[in-house]
Amino acid sequence: MGENHSFRSYNDEQPNQLRLLIMLHNIGATESSKALTIQQISEWTRMEAPELQGHLQKLITSGYAQSFRSEETDKYHLTIDGIRKVLSLYS
Repeated sequence: MGENHSFRSYNDEQPNQLRLLIMLHNIGATESSKALTIQQISEWTRMEAPELQGHLQKLITSGYAQSFRSEETDKYHLTIDGIRKVLSLYS
């Protein structure tokens, strides 16, 4: 039963990560010069910052997103692998 719960939790999180990946692509956060802050991404996605940070971290770990610090603020954008992932959903 524990495995089923883990599977369900994974499936519950997956759509939000996928939605976030697609949203970052659609709003143009596809390179460092177009990177967005947590607050900006939160406004677009209507996700709360703590939840958003968790999903972004998973996208970074997967190689689909990247973060960097600019003017003492963390900014996020998709990597080329993240862009490819989104585009593969449409093909």
